[in-house]
Order: sequence, then C-alpha cells, then structure tokens
Amino acid sequence: MGTTNALWLLAVPIFALAVAGGARRTGLSAPLVLVVAGLAVSYVPGVPAFELHPEFVLYVFLPPLLFFAAWQSSLPNLRQNGWTIGMMSIGLVLFTTFAVGFAAHWLVPGLPLAAAFVLGAVVAPPDAVAAVSVAQRLGLPRRVTTVLVGESLFNDATALTAFRVALTAATGAGFTLLDGVGEFLFAAAGGVFVGLLLGPPLHWLRTRLDDPLMENGVALAAPFAGYLVAESVHASGVMAVVVSGLYLGHRAGESGAVTRLVGQSFWKVTVFVLESVVFLLIGLQLRPVLDGVSGHGALELTGWAAAIFAVTVAARFVWVFPAAQLPRLPPRGEHVGWRSRTVLSWAGMRGVVSLAAAFAVPFTTSDGLPFPGRDLILFFTLTTVLGTLLIQGMTFPALIRRLGVGGERERYTDSVAEAGAQHAAARAALDRLDELTEDQDDLDPEVVERLRWLAEHRRLKAWERLGGGTGPEGAEVPTATYRRLRREMLAAERRVFLRARDERRIDDEVLTRVLHELDLEEAALNRD
Repeated sequence: MGTTNALWLLAVPIFALAVAGGARRTGLSAPLVLVVAGLAVSYVPGVPAFELHPEFVLYVFLPPLLFFAAWQSSLPNLRQNGWTIGMMSIGLVLFTTFAVGFAAHWLVPGLPLAAAFVLGAVVAPPDAVAAVSVAQRLGLPRRVTTVLVGESLFNDATALTAFRVALTAATGAGFTLLDGVGEFLFAAAGGVFVGLLLGPPLHWLRTRLDDPLMENGVALAAPFAGYLVAESVHASGVMAVVVSGLYLGHRAGESGAVTRLVGQSFWKVTVFVLESVVFLLIGLQLRPVLDGVSGHGALELTGWAAAIFAVTVAARFVWVFPAAQLPRLPPRGEHVGWRSRTVLSWAGMRGVVSLAAAFAVPFTTSDGLPFPGRDLILFFTLTTVLGTLLIQGMTFPALIRRLGVGGERERYTDSVAEAGAQHAAARAALDRLDELTEDQDDLDPEVVERLRWLAEHRRLKAWERLGGGTGPEGAEVPTATYRRLRREMLAAERRVFLRARDERRIDDEVLTRVLHELDLEEAALNRD
C-alpha cells in the first residue's frame, strides 16, 4: 500500500471523529451529519472514490455494533415485547421486500422481478442506530424504544436471508419457494444455536479469569467468533451475535466491578468510532454509484428513486397500523396508541447493512451475463438510505415532540423504584455491618462510623434525587452539597499529584494509579 493511500485511510477515521464530535457538541444527530459530510467530501477535487466492500462491513463493522446493542438490551423487556418485535423484524421485513420488489419491477423498464426482489430485501431492514439514539435522548416510552432496539437486532437476519434467497433466484442458480423457506428457517435456528452454544462457555471463562483486561478481551472476541462460526455452517451470523450478546449482557452483573467499568468505557469508544466511520463511508459512496447510472436521465432516475423511497416508507405504515390490532399484539393487553404507532412507523431509517448488501450483489449471473440492474440497485439503495436518514431522521425529533410521546411517567416510576431498592440495599448493608461488628471490640470505631455514614448516604441519595438536587424553596439538598464539595476536593488532590509528578517527586506509574482511584470516586459522584 502506498503512502498516499495509507494517509487517506488515516484521514477517514480522523475526519469522521471530528465531524461526529462537532455534531455531539451542537446537539445534532451524528449519523445524519456524517452522511451529509461524506456526501460533500466526495465532490472535493482530489478525493479518491472509496468503495464499501461488503465483506469488510459484514465481518468487521457489523458484529461489534450488533453485539454491543444486544449487550445493552434488556432481555426481560425483549421477551415481554417478543410478539411485537417478531412482527416487525420478520413480518415487516418480508412485507417490505415484496412491496418494494413489485413496485420496482413495475416502475423500472427491463428490471426483472427477481432482481427487483433483491432490491426489496436490500432496503427492507431499518437501521435503528439513529432512531434509538434520538428516542433515548428525547425520552420515548420504554416499550417503543424496546421495540425499536429489538427490531434492529433481529431484522438484519431476516433481510440478509431474504437477500440470499432473492439473489439465488436472480442469478439463475436454481430456486424454489420451499428452498427459500427452508434456508430461512435453517439460518435463523442455526444462528440461535451457535449463539447459545458460545454464550455459556464464554461467560464461564470470563467469570474465572479474574483479570479485567482478559475478561473484556473475551467479550471483544465474542461477536467475531459468533459471526464467523455461524456463517461457516451457512447459519445466520447476525442471530449468533445477537443471541450471544443478549446472554452475556444479561449475565454481566456477575463480573467484577472493574471489569464492568473498563468494559463500558471500551465499548462506548469502540462503537463511537465504528459508527462514525461507517456513516461517513455511506456518504462517500455517492460518486461511484452515480457513475454507474450515468446512462439514464437525471429526471428519470429522480422519479424512480422518489417512488421507491415512498413505497419503502409507506410499507412500514401499512404494516404497523393494522398489525397493532392483531391478537397478542401488544402482549398482556397493553394498548398501543396511534401516537406510538406513528412514531414506530416513521422510525424506519436505513443504514449500513443495506449498503453492504447492495455492494454484495455480484457483477454477473451464473451464466456469465451481467447481473440485471446492479447499478440501479446500488443507486436506489443509496438514495433510499440517504432519504430516510435525512428526511425521516431530521424530522423524527420534531414528530416526537409534536405528538407528545414521552416517557415522563415511566422515568418518575423508575426513580421511585430505584429509591426503594437503594433503601432496601442500604438497610441490608447496615444489618450486615451490625453482624460483622457485633462483639468486635477491637475495631476502630471511626471506621465503623464511616461505613455506617456511607450506607446512610446511599440510602438517602435516591430519594433526594427525586427532587432534582434541590429541596423546598430551591435549597440544595445535603447529597448535592456533598457531591459539589467533594468534586472540588478531588480537583485539588489531582493538582497536587500532577505538580508532584512535574517536580519528579513521584513517578508517572504512581500518578496513573492515584488518578485512577480519584477518577473512580468522581465517576461514582457523577452517577449519583
């Protein structure tokens, strides 16, 4: 690799992080800004054409992103909403595949039905990264957020399997409907089996290593191992990653405290970098894709792209509203109002999986002939991804606010429940302290009193948090005062340690150790 190419490879993540950082500071949606920035940069003279290799995306980017999303998800909440998630991640994906396929075949002259179904499978799975980030920031009800997260975890498996089936038919390699159903069931069941096969032994290994770095190293290897093992037996790598991530995330509380602290920081940084790079690459794909469809008129292409985008968006509305009235949806008799259904319907932004699948379409069929409509499939995929990210993504926050779909009541209920649990936990800690100090006259009474004060502080802080850190007449509550003063004390301690290092009275190794202890305490204060 030449030096120039290496510099461009370095420039992509650096520019992506700079743009994403600016978007975060200004409160804008980072995925949307990154796509627009990539789009603009692709027209700058001298910038090379970046090709998004599907294998690189599916084997490098997708596994860790899916794994972390599954790790953070609530397994009980996903189970509770399993029927809804299944209807969205399986039923909606297949419905969108057929709707877009028939529409593209009817609209675009000469596009075979099998190739049109390839396009439908490519644009069928929404990428909920942008939607979920907005939902969490604006405080959507937990049920809506859970459905969006669950859909994004499982719909890729359905779409990629449908894509393989449609591709087999389009390339003329021999295909029947029964073969397609069988392949889908085998891929899904095989992926679940691989995920369940890997999850328990990986968890057993993590809990016995007693080394935070090694434990998080195992977690980092898990998504790649699951994906590769599943794909090697022609099962769904996506399902394997999701299932293993859900299992390990559900059991993460059994790991050590330091392991969890290190893991949370590591995964947040990793996912931030991967998402930033991949959304920038989406925007950079425009130039080579436009070159491929230069033989068609601009007005003609615009009309086709707008129609396919409209069918993609409309298919979600057509599916979501009637499906909400089916039996067992929602479970346990909870009613899904029209406002929540509207939000779910509009939260259908597409992303990197669609583009990766589009670029995986072969150049030729099994007969050696050019694959029919490949350039158009790439173009329509890119315009649909950009359309959903820019139009739906930019209007999604306004829609949530306009409809008044919020989870304020849930957040208050959560705060009350947390306060009750904190109270019970602190009471148990005090009881245990009494047991340990009973008939122990040689213990330092100051140590015992300090431990008792810490337990009381933890018991009271959750209740005081319900008041937002202030008491009657806006007075600062004791725990808020404690946090404010303790942060100032920690800052003073850091300055002393840094000055001692600069004056060579302590070594950098000592500085790292003491700063880590202060950082852990400040992190606990920020959590309070």
